[in-house]
Amino acid sequence: MEENSFIGNGEGYVLVEKKEPKLKIALRKILIPVKFFNRVTKRFAGAIAVVALLLGGGGVYLGIGPYLNYNNTDPSSDGFVQPRNIENLIGVVLESTVTIYCDVNKGDSWQGSGWAIDLPITDKKKYLTAVITNHHVVEDCLNSKGKVKVKTYFGEEFKAAVARYDKKNDLALVMTEALVEPLPLSQALPYPGYWVMAAGTADGYEGSISFGNVMNGTDTEVLITVPVSHGNSGGPLVDNEGNVVGTNTWHQKGEQYNGAISLDAMCIKIMKCEGKFYWSRD
Repeated sequence: MEENSFIGNGEGYVLVEKKEPKLKIALRKILIPVKFFNRVTKRFAGAIAVVALLLGGGGVYLGIGPYLNYNNTDPSSDGFVQPRNIENLIGVVLESTVTIYCDVNKGDSWQGSGWAIDLPITDKKKYLTAVITNHHVVEDCLNSKGKVKVKTYFGEEFKAAVARYDKKNDLALVMTEALVEPLPLSQALPYPGYWVMAAGTADGYEGSISFGNVMNGTDTEVLITVPVSHGNSGGPLVDNEGNVVGTNTWHQKGEQYNGAISLDAMCIKIMKCEGKFYWSRD
């Protein structure tokens, strides 16, 4: 604000008031709240810092739990937890799961399941996909006694043929004209308690899914709590990432567990492995 002044008029001095510009007055009024906030901030700076620290610490405390839980339930590093996205996992596995029919000459037909695997094709001009199933699913069609057909997931039926089999371990490798995406194989030995899922055509119901856990295992079998039925035979048993750990094969009457043939058993006659077992025993 400009200061007032006195001027002489011959009879004495007269007070002259200088008027302040309106813009300057308006600006000063606008700055009043700012100056007030600055004074308050300086006076209570310590208290404000403490409150900010408490709020920040509370946010970290509330967020650290979900963060740690997310990391601790990562399927890629923990076989005991369920998948992040079960719906997506089911879709991927079912697209690689097929229904297998064995039509014998006398008119009888047997039905089971199978899953696509990345193995060499015996006749690339005729067949497109290799499929794993159980020996007992195609047994009656061996030696040209019947015809084997593969039906894709809610799709069409295609011609197929048995390339080789292992009766003792109840496994068979089938070549088919159907084009099916192969499922990856698990690199980890399935330990008791691991989360697993069975897929197949249970009792004729295509696209059937059931969940459970690994109960135990042997060199050639994976014992599971997963419910399986007639028609599940030959379907894939996968872990929480969709990797195959075995082929669903049998159910135990009167007991609370069922069985799948493990990948280790496939090393005997179905596929070539680096050693006696598919999974390392280190």
